[in-house]
Amino acid sequence: MFGRKKKAEEIKFPYDPALHEPVIRASICTGEKVAGFRDRKGGALHEVSVVNDYSVFQKFLKTYGLREEDVRTIY
Repeated sequence: MFGRKKKAEEIKFPYDPALHEPVIRASICTGEKVAGFRDRKGGALHEVSVVNDYSVFQKFLKTYGLREEDVRTIY
């Protein structure tokens, strides 16, 4: 009840390649980029982290065992 609350970095999304597609959602207007996973069936996006630097993107790739070629950019 009064335990320590987990930070956003400590919570890992349950990524399943059969159900989810890794994507970067980029805003055309503001240039904001968000890394996450899109459902293959419904198309809902589960945001994982805001990508404001290349090192954050590299950490996203390393955390989920992905390559840059696996991640698609959507607008």
